[in-house]
Amino acid sequence: MYINSSISAHYTQQTKEQASKMSVEVSFDKSKHHSHQLSLANNLKLALAIKYSTKDLKIKINEDSTSTEPLLVSDKVTLFDTNSILRYTMNDFTLQDNEETQYLFDKLAGDNVSHDVATHALTNFITKKIDEPITATRLITIATVYSIIPTEFKNSDLLTKLPVEIKLAIEEAEKFTPRTSADFKHTGATNIKHGFEVRDLGPEILPKDGERNILITSALPYVNNVPHLGNIVGSVLSADIFARYCKARNYNAIFIGGTDEYGTATETKALEEKVTPRELCDKYYKIHSDVYKWFQIDFDHFGRTTTEKQTEIAQDIFLKLNANDYLEEQSMKQLYCPVHNSYLADRYVEGECPKCHYDDARGDQCDGCGALLDPFELINPHCKLDNATPIPKVTDHVFLSLDKLEPKINDWFKTSSEKGQWSKNSKTITNSWLKDGLKPRSITRDLVWGTPVPLEKYKDKVLYVWFDATIGYVSITANYTKNWEQWWKNPENVKLYQFMGKDNVPFHTVVFPGSQLGTGDDWTMLHHLNTTEYLQYEGGKFSKSRGVGVFGNNAQESGISPSVWRYYLASVRPESSDSHFSWDDFAARNNSELLANLGNLVNRLIKFTNAKYNGVVPEYDPKNIENYDSVVEDVNTILANYVKEMEVGHERRGLEIAMSLSARGNAFLQENKLDNTLFSQHAAKSDAVVGVGLNIIYTVASIMLPFVPETAEKIFKMLNAPQLKIDETFHLILQGGHNINKAEYLFQRIEQKDVDSWRAKYGGQQE
Repeated sequence: MYINSSISAHYTQQTKEQASKMSVEVSFDKSKHHSHQLSLANNLKLALAIKYSTKDLKIKINEDSTSTEPLLVSDKVTLFDTNSILRYTMNDFTLQDNEETQYLFDKLAGDNVSHDVATHALTNFITKKIDEPITATRLITIATVYSIIPTEFKNSDLLTKLPVEIKLAIEEAEKFTPRTSADFKHTGATNIKHGFEVRDLGPEILPKDGERNILITSALPYVNNVPHLGNIVGSVLSADIFARYCKARNYNAIFIGGTDEYGTATETKALEEKVTPRELCDKYYKIHSDVYKWFQIDFDHFGRTTTEKQTEIAQDIFLKLNANDYLEEQSMKQLYCPVHNSYLADRYVEGECPKCHYDDARGDQCDGCGALLDPFELINPHCKLDNATPIPKVTDHVFLSLDKLEPKINDWFKTSSEKGQWSKNSKTITNSWLKDGLKPRSITRDLVWGTPVPLEKYKDKVLYVWFDATIGYVSITANYTKNWEQWWKNPENVKLYQFMGKDNVPFHTVVFPGSQLGTGDDWTMLHHLNTTEYLQYEGGKFSKSRGVGVFGNNAQESGISPSVWRYYLASVRPESSDSHFSWDDFAARNNSELLANLGNLVNRLIKFTNAKYNGVVPEYDPKNIENYDSVVEDVNTILANYVKEMEVGHERRGLEIAMSLSARGNAFLQENKLDNTLFSQHAAKSDAVVGVGLNIIYTVASIMLPFVPETAEKIFKMLNAPQLKIDETFHLILQGGHNINKAEYLFQRIEQKDVDSWRAKYGGQQE
């Protein structure tokens, strides 16, 4: 009880006579059975009793008392009730018959006084007039109100008006009233500002008027292999990071991907494995799908090119090009393998590059110097499948008249690459094609496995995979929604963002746009192209046949979280030059960045909040943090820079900036010395640091989610909060009274023995 009746009449007279003659000892309230609010009220009354005691009364604080209850002891009297102790030391036992006294007994009595009641007393009694001399009744009211609403009390103008004795008493009381987690009741309640969540785009994502509608694709990988880390970071992971970023910004975005399944490469691989092309595609489609699911690549639709929609749309484009006189017939030589009796895809012819003399060049491109090749240019060519020397044969084919389309392609390229801020390497590669002048390019092949050519003369041929494959983006979208044209024939309302490795650039910046322009239809065309260089493995190349490098299934076998793999690949993403995967660097970034920076921030504050606040966000006022304005300025600068870089697909830099916010969060906790002392002796500041700090963590999780979704989702779970949208401005979303969950470890240290084991298993350093 805060309020008690006055001491009985016969006792009152006795104490008045003895007060000037006695020395007394006072023991502060240390009871673990009292709430923090009750203990604070008791101790403030005791501190006021000391400050306002009559001149002849000698009071000593007994810090060694075995009693945990509030107590005043002398030779003649023992008092337990703090109201009585305060009245006794002031020799003030009069109860004025006024509104304040009545309110004190009627409303402020008891252990569960509401904030509204305390606020009424603060406004109507305490702040209106500070009479001198101050009565015991007024001091009891002050102590009671302060214990219930300390933050509001401090933030009012009252502190500047109060006598210094009361200010000192407040400091003394807080020193003797350490808080415990028992003062905070964890009920599972939530208190989150609304309007900052990531919206659900629904089961079918379609463009919306007046919104940013973004169509995102990742290069369609050949279905006849297992993707390695370089393949993953070069297309699907890069596109996924950007797609997650767009959706977290509440843009109306859709992410389309799939497998490229037609062509000689598939036919040849099927011969190797002694299965049909369809059986091969089914097998590897599942492998790709499983790998990407494990890496948490969140396609809105992951399809394939071997569908009826592919045939329908590709043939429609072909026929419109033919009707518009952008196709022509030419006879051409092709290399034919006399051993397995099949025409060879350019990439299945290998030999020495005529330009740089790299001895493992493919018939379509040299990985040594990057030059695009004709298979007939190779020195000492051989069939990749059986090492036989191929022979040339002449056959008629349909060619896309790129020379006729060149002016349109050139004009479109100049505008799109500038407006869309293409990556530097994609512009360089496209310029190299256009600089030499475009020439007609064959778009048919002598195969069975492919989209049939819709002309009677060529009914036994199929469309060339690099004409056909890029149309796969459209057909996969058509298999996702019958309203696919709202995405692909809506250039005024949709922006197309494409992600790929640099070897795929010409087909997306010349062949596919040229085909779109040649149809005369109003296509949604490439706005932003984001390409990567090559990711090398420990100084050499990935090679499945030689067991060198980490492939998609190997990453899963490592036991390391997908978030760690995603983080590392994004941190070494080869954006402007080739980069290298290194096991030592992989471990170092996990240990010194993820674990020591992000993991430390989250674990430290979530554990502290659970240990000291019982998992309850305290009522807090950021004004109680001295450098709060500069903290907000720092966070807002980081967020603005992050958004600026991510908008143009600078993902590696975006990740660096996101981690700098985590580092700023750690610095914030250090600057404000968040520890047990702050919690127990500087409650208002401690509450503010925890409240603001948890909101910094919430913000960090929001901008880290595109890179490490599993980790971000764990943080949201710990914070008991939904995914937070990415904003350029810092907000205090988690409010006082919100309940969080227990801490979980986000990362584990990678030991050197693990690094040595993985390096040995996956090929290690190459010559």
